[in-house]
Amino acid sequence: MQPAYIDTYYSRTAATSEAYPRAAGRIQADVCIVGGGLAGLTAALKLARSGRKVVLLEAQRVAWGASGRNGGFVSAGYATGLAAIERRAGPDQARELFRLSMEGVEIVRSNIDELGIQNAHRVPGIAKALRYNSRGALQAASERQRSEFGLQLRYVPRDEVRELFISPKYHEAVLDEGAFHFHPLNYGRALAREAARLGASIHEHSSVTAADLDSARKVLRAGDAEISTEHVVFATGGYTGAVLPALKRAFLPIATYVLLSEQAPELVQGAIRTQAAILDDRRAGDYYRLVDGGNRILWGGRITTRTTDPHDIAALLRREMVTTYPQLSGLKVEVAWSGLMSYARHLMPQIGQWKQGVWYCTAFGGHGMNTTAAGGTVIAEGITAESDRYRLFAPFDLAWNGGIFGRAAVQLTYWSYQAADAARELRSR
Repeated sequence: MQPAYIDTYYSRTAATSEAYPRAAGRIQADVCIVGGGLAGLTAALKLARSGRKVVLLEAQRVAWGASGRNGGFVSAGYATGLAAIERRAGPDQARELFRLSMEGVEIVRSNIDELGIQNAHRVPGIAKALRYNSRGALQAASERQRSEFGLQLRYVPRDEVRELFISPKYHEAVLDEGAFHFHPLNYGRALAREAARLGASIHEHSSVTAADLDSARKVLRAGDAEISTEHVVFATGGYTGAVLPALKRAFLPIATYVLLSEQAPELVQGAIRTQAAILDDRRAGDYYRLVDGGNRILWGGRITTRTTDPHDIAALLRREMVTTYPQLSGLKVEVAWSGLMSYARHLMPQIGQWKQGVWYCTAFGGHGMNTTAAGGTVIAEGITAESDRYRLFAPFDLAWNGGIFGRAAVQLTYWSYQAADAARELRSR
């Protein structure tokens, strides 16, 4: 019997229960994908549609990691801002990358529509809310993005913000009406089902323990299975092992936390009066939304380089929730969980070809739902020679993560952001 997913809102509401067998024996493939998260599943589906013989190896369950336990926000952009991308890639390439991030949103949307994934529970709208008065900067920035990229952005002034979010914390917001939120685990599992229907071989509990990547035909071992393949795609995330050391050294595993409230529609709707998801503007700030028909809150927040769970996840997050919405002081937590994301130090996805026939597609932490779709797509296009768009990410290579010094720097940076955010919020009172 296959072990279960960890206890989350998503696993509790998983729509189907199919499982995939362990890899066994000698297997021939055109492409072997290591990692069954949304990037690997997107690539597997596109490659299967093109007629390639695809084998996907997942160490746990399909969408078991961050892909199946995140906030479920699907919007354009990356974990870092456009200005930072421009500094590294130049303005023209930065705009192409941003448009690709927008395409990632549409890939997810079209998969939901074309595959009829009703249990993805797509709900339109994501609001970016500020805890300070930007004095026109937020409205101007949203106007620029709407003008340059055609995003469906609507500025929301303070009076309307406080009608939607019944909290004294927020001053203004921008509503992205083209973005949406959804059930990522049901979505990921639907991608796996469709890839398998088209002939892809998907194997759960098939951790890769060794890989010979130097020959024209690559050979990977997973338990007693041996997979011979022309192409290998490493699409792992925060739980990446050491099979490809260059990849392991290039990301930092960063934890984030999420809770699900009890069912209490009157309490919940007395605080949040919009179906749009809310993302506050603080660096590593809170992100939350209504689920279960508006009867519960799914609330996420905090990041840390600590990879083991604190004993009080629920209390930590509940404190943030009640500080923002004091009227929720009586709202109980039903379940809380964590997940490891992979972050590069430059905060961009790492997508490219390490050597002939060896591809990587990772580091989607902080903004993964659209970028995993875009990343899996451009890697598949590179393998089939449909395009070389994966080269857009060349400025964001497998840079060293800094080891223990990198971890310390990330944690210190996060604490400094928290202090700066608190000071800015205090000044706006």
